[in-house]
This record gives sequence, C-alpha cells and structure tokens, in this order.
Amino acid sequence: MLGSYSVSRPSMEVMVNDFVRSVYNWMCIGLALTGFTAFYVSSSETMRQLVFGNQLIFFGLIIAELIMVFSLVSRVKRMSAGTATSLFVVYSVLNGVTLSFIFLVYASASIVSTFFICAATFLACSFYGWTTKKDLTSFGGFLLMGLFGIIIASVVNIFIQSTVMQMMVSYIGVFVFVGLTAYDTQKLKNMALSQPAGLDGAVIRKGAIMGALSLYLDFINLFLFLLRILGQGRD
Repeated sequence: MLGSYSVSRPSMEVMVNDFVRSVYNWMCIGLALTGFTAFYVSSSETMRQLVFGNQLIFFGLIIAELIMVFSLVSRVKRMSAGTATSLFVVYSVLNGVTLSFIFLVYASASIVSTFFICAATFLACSFYGWTTKKDLTSFGGFLLMGLFGIIIASVVNIFIQSTVMQMMVSYIGVFVFVGLTAYDTQKLKNMALSQPAGLDGAVIRKGAIMGALSLYLDFINLFLFLLRILGQGRD
C-alpha cells in the first residue's frame, strides 16, 4: 500500500492523475473503435450480409468477445501489457461489429441524442463515484446481484417475448449501470491511490486496461438500455 512508501504528496498526485488519465484515454479509444466499426459495418452491404446473413458468424463473434473478456479478467496478471492492450482493442472492434445492428434498427438522430444523454449521465455518475466519501463496496455487491437478475430475465424473455418485461429490464438496467459506473469509478480511484512507488510500467498499463474495460462495459450497457427506452425506430 502507499503508506509503506515515502512518496511526497505532489508525486502521488501526479502518479494518480497519470493512471486515471490513461484509464479514460483507453476507454475513449475503445468507445471510438466500437462506434466507427459499428457505423462502417452498418453502411456496408457486404459486411451486413457477412455478419447478419449467417447466424454462425454472428454468434461466433459474440462467443469470441466473451472469451476475450474472460481471458482479460482471469489471466491479465500472467499476460504481457501488449497482449492485454491488443485484446482490449480487438474486443472493442468486434463489439462494434455485433453492435452495428443499432444503426439498422434505430434512427440516426435517436442514436446520437441517446449517446449524449448517456455520456452526460456517465460523467455525472463517474464524478460522484470519484468524489463521494461513502464506501460503495456493499452497494456494488447489490448491483452485481441485480446484473445477474437482468441476465436471467433477458434470457427468459427470449422465449416469452414480453414487451413489458423488456421495458422493465431496460429501466432496471439503467439503474444498475448508473450505480456500477459510480462503483467502478470509486474502485478505480482506490486502485490508483494504492499503487506503490516505482511500480513497473507494464503492471500500471495492465491496471489501466482493466479499469478502462470496466468503464467501457458500463458505458456501452448504459447506452444500450437507454436506447431501448428512448430510441426511435427507423422509418
């Protein structure tokens, strides 16, 4: 922990600021890659046919994404910083491919307006998570239970096709990811403050990638749930 090292306050602040800046830079890079990829795929007839014309390819991409996320979470300590970064970048691109359907389902103006609403909500929650003195650890456990509930309800709704359940899941999903954004930001702050002096740059990079992945997933899921609620279909 930081208390075991003689680090001056200015040096600590610089270290924390550099780490947090790296996290948010990588998160923004991931979101940009996802957005550009999604728009490109939706604009290309060939890519649309390739991705959505064959269910094996579409579900294969989803499985590949899940494998990458689980690999990052479970094996990040054993992989190099370059490998972790590459997995995050490739995951962001693949996620853009599978999320390109939103440009086919929702009006462009609706997507843009929802994105800005999501961005403002995300920033407000992230700011709260960074500045609050309240320990959100127990709240985070409650939110993770809610996340599992959303996953189960979504799977069930695949079979019953209930519009009411879909909207309920969407509203609960917004609540859960608003909370998780604040929780993950506070966890990121604690991670930054607990970094010992002289920590290897590769370890710091891997920590930044994991922080970026958490916030990236919070943003993407919050955006998708808001889009279900606020989005207008294409004419």
